[in-house]
Amino acid sequence: MTKKVKKTKKNGIADENSVDEKVEVVAEESESMDGENLGTPSYEELLDKKEDLEQALIRANADLDNAIKRTISEVEKAHKYGVEKLLNELLPVIDNLEHALSNLSDNASDEDKEGIELTLKSFESTLDKFGMIPIYPVNEEFNPEKHEAVSMEKDKNKKDGEIGNIFQRGWELHSRVIRPARVTVIKN
Repeated sequence: MTKKVKKTKKNGIADENSVDEKVEVVAEESESMDGENLGTPSYEELLDKKEDLEQALIRANADLDNAIKRTISEVEKAHKYGVEKLLNELLPVIDNLEHALSNLSDNASDEDKEGIELTLKSFESTLDKFGMIPIYPVNEEFNPEKHEAVSMEKDKNKKDGEIGNIFQRGWELHSRVIRPARVTVIKN
């Protein structure tokens, strides 16, 4: 048998030595009629609880593993594609250098042409260091994932669906198309 002792407080303050203290003792039956303790779970209940906890642990470990893999993947993508915005901003500079080369007048000096070519090559090698490669689809079939059709043209020397002229080359960053190549498509 267990006993509960309940002390009342006089003026809100408990005083063990006080004469006015009232002590109420309540006897409580802790065992049932058949002699079993109601507060203790059975062996089968404990086994079920153990299995439930093991399953919860397995699920929690799987969730943790998935979270770690997801985080590692996101960090790798951030490292791989973190420079994408900067590289995108450099593409118009490269386009302008290409236009300058193609539009050099006949009386432009060889030094001017060579200077523009060296600058262009320097930009291209810098982009290459970061995994950026050009899409220059010569004699290829049109691929809407890598090419943007700006018009159709006829050319008896080429098949339908083949790329005709290239207006602007495209760019890929680690196999992800950053800018599709702007092309004409042959339709005879």
